Amino acid sequence: MDPSQDNPFVRFKAFFWALAVFGLFGALLAVIALFNDKKPSSLEDVVAVDRYANRQKVEAAQDANFAYKSVEEGKVVQVPPADVFAHVGGMLSSAKPAAVERPEQVVPGSAAAAELEKKAASAAPVVIAENDANAPIDPAVMAAGKVEFALCQACHGPEGTGVPGLAPPLAGSEWVVGPVENPIRIVLRGLGGPIKVKGVDYNLPAPMVAAAYLTDEKIAAVLTYVRNSWGNKASAVTPDQVKAFRGEVGLPALQAADLKAPQ
Repeated sequence: MDPSQDNPFVRFKAFFWALAVFGLFGALLAVIALFNDKKPSSLEDVVAVDRYANRQKVEAAQDANFAYKSVEEGKVVQVPPADVFAHVGGMLSSAKPAAVERPEQVVPGSAAAAELEKKAASAAPVVIAENDANAPIDPAVMAAGKVEFALCQACHGPEGTGVPGLAPPLAGSEWVVGPVENPIRIVLRGLGGPIKVKGVDYNLPAPMVAAAYLTDEKIAAVLTYVRNSWGNKASAVTPDQVKAFRGEVGLPALQAADLKAPQ
């Protein structure tokens, strides 16, 4: 035996070299794991995770229905193709297409859309009862309406004074405090073209965008707030009144001539 191998210094040196090698190996594995950690880096990656999960669920459901089945103990068979076709065909034949009754169900500008617009124009006008303008306004509705108005104030101003060249004022507007159907229909369909407000002519550079995505309750709240703020005084708007005009969603933006003249 080589006497040098019994030197304690040599033994400690070998021990620490071994520790260094293992430490370097561990650090290398950590670096590899770090670069191989494929976290979602984009919206597509995030969506892909759910898409792959849904695909796995669909495939699992298909396997459960159409793959191999145990017909009796110890005997497993595959579902015949004829059974698969019969199952799918039965589902398709029992499915009923949704009736096309609203403009948002068809392609804008198509013949079907034109037919629906013609039908809506020839239908009897919706008549809703006006509420008492002197009835007390629910403070909770006003508070909710103020929250929703945060979006409207970008064009109409936080105090409803409007923005010159962009949007007419809401404060003191005869269109706001007049017939309740006017502001309801404007929110649901938008508004374009020239309009006179408080004796001043406005020609909107671009149609006001409809906000039909809001619920009936939210539209009623924001209109109640607008009709009773900055000196305005009018009846509250109810969700039922908004609902009465939901059938107009998807029709072209309104013009002043389409509205009921303020009294």
